[in-house]
Order: sequence, then C-alpha cells, then structure tokens
Amino acid sequence: MTLLGHEAQEDAFLSAMRGSRLHHAWLLTGPKGVGKASFARAAALRLLAEVADPGLGGAGLSVDPEHRIARLFEARSHPDYRLVEREVWKKADELLPEDERKGDETPARSIRVVQIRWLDRLLSVAPSLSARRAIVIDTADDMERPAANALLKSLEEPPQGTVFFLVSHMPGRLLPTIRSRCRLLRFSPLIEATMRVAVRRLLPDATDSELDDYVAAGAGAPGQALRAAELDLPALDAALARIAATGDPDNAERLALVKTLAAKAAQPRYEAFLARALAVIAEQARVRRGAALDEAIALWGRARDLAGQATGLSYDPQATVFQMAGLVAQLSSQEPRPFRA
Repeated sequence: MTLLGHEAQEDAFLSAMRGSRLHHAWLLTGPKGVGKASFARAAALRLLAEVADPGLGGAGLSVDPEHRIARLFEARSHPDYRLVEREVWKKADELLPEDERKGDETPARSIRVVQIRWLDRLLSVAPSLSARRAIVIDTADDMERPAANALLKSLEEPPQGTVFFLVSHMPGRLLPTIRSRCRLLRFSPLIEATMRVAVRRLLPDATDSELDDYVAAGAGAPGQALRAAELDLPALDAALARIAATGDPDNAERLALVKTLAAKAAQPRYEAFLARALAVIAEQARVRRGAALDEAIALWGRARDLAGQATGLSYDPQATVFQMAGLVAQLSSQEPRPFRA
C-alpha cells in the first residue's frame, strides 16, 4: 500500500511506533478524500506486520502484499484488526450477510453503538499474532452519540497493546473528551503535481483532458477526484456553469438535469449536484462586491436551506433540481464573472 504526499505524517507515525512510547489513539483530520482512511489502514497494517516480523523491510508504511500479515489484513481476517464503518443491516443488531447482498444496498447513516460494543470481545483478550492490535474507525464523525460514549471508555482506559486510528473530516463534531485523548495528525490537500500522479494511478484509462478535469474537481483530494469520475461531476459542473452564465432562458439545461438526476439510481449524483450548486454560488460570492455580493450571499442562503431540507425532508428530486438550478440561473443577472466549467 503506497501513499503519496503525506511523508511528514508517515515519518511522525513511524517514529512514534519505533520509539519507546506509541500513543494509543491517533486522530487523522483533513479534507474528505485526501487520503486519511488509506493512511489509517496502511499504518495499521505496518504496525501489525512490523511487530509480528521485526525484520520487515519496505519503505515508509508499505508492506509486501504477499506478506502473511498483509494477506490476512486485506482479507479482513486478521484476528488483531478491526475496521469499524457504516454497515448494511438486516436487523437492528444483525449485519446483512455477504451472501445475501446484491451490491447496491445503502449503508446505515451512522456507526451504531453495538458496533463499538462488539469490540469488547476483541479487547478482553490478548492479541493473537503479536503484542499489538489495531482498530480503524472510518469515520469517527459517523458515530452516533451512544457509540461515541462507548468508544470513550476504551480511550480513557486503553487496553494493553491496542492502537486506535480515528478518521475525521469534521473533528469539531467529535466529543472534546475523545479529541483530547488522541494524538492529532493533520492532512492537507495534495499539491497539483502529486495529485496528478495519484489520480493517474486511480484512473489509468482517463484521457489527458479527463485527467485535467478530475484533478481540478478533486481539489487536492484523490478520493474526491475518483468520486468525480464515478459520478461524472465535470459534466455537472459544466452544466451549472452554463446556467450561471446564461440564465438558461429556455429552461433546457434545467430540464436536462432533472431528467438525469431524478431517478432513484441517481441518488448519489443528485446529492453531489446539490453540493456542486452550492459551491458555484459560493465561488461567485467570493469574487463579487457591493450589491452583487449581497445578492449572491442571499442566493447561497436560499440554496443552503433548500439542499438541507431536500435531503432531510426527502423533497421531490425533480422539483428540487429544477428549483436549485433556478437559483444558480439568477447569478447571470449579477455582474457575471468567468466560471470554471
């Protein structure tokens, strides 16, 4: 598992791991998609592999995928490793078995308290393959309050040899008592040159033009670039840019968006559209002055309220897309500036 652009964070963790005292909990913060979860998994694997095999080679956090610990890790069958994330449930306390999944199930909106309590069995016994165990929580932001409280007990009285990796896009939402018990590792967006290498690895078949679009859409976060490719976000951005520039006087752009975004299967792209529309309005607010700025701020407030209510109250997607695009169209009468398509 080779990481790009986070050498300082790698050095910090490896230095701590090989020192006399390794902190029991690490809080990985930074923009969504920048590589925090990949780092957490790579650090957990390196920890487990190096403790089990002190002569382990390899640079940074990398571990030979054929190493016995790496094979167990990737199969999620390592007895001293757990990944806690949002899951697909069959019942309130029973996961949907893998052999019953079709692949299109939607995970729960939160990490439930029962998932944290399931860790008790692991933490009540000694590690199996070495003196260490690793637990990755991706993301800690997703924990419901009872789950956060349950985790706090383990962080307050950490089991011997256990290292927690908490991934967080919004650490301000975590309990202050959780934050205070973790060592902080901050992750920043990748520089463009590194970003291009990372995106090319993720999307080897992309054309040079597509690569440019995905790098721009990712804004320094490879995960966001991959999501942009999967959801064809450059096309959404181009449509929104045209609407903002022209006002879409015949509603053609709006109706085309309604057609492609209203189906149930398009839910992820629909949600991305709401976020991108907000971003377009916010970008214009940053470059406007005077009355035009006031109008853009007012538009952004209306768009923010619409996006929040649409997802929270399950508004009709067709009406929501048309209305949101209409708010973007109002930018065309406010001293239009160049837009990035």
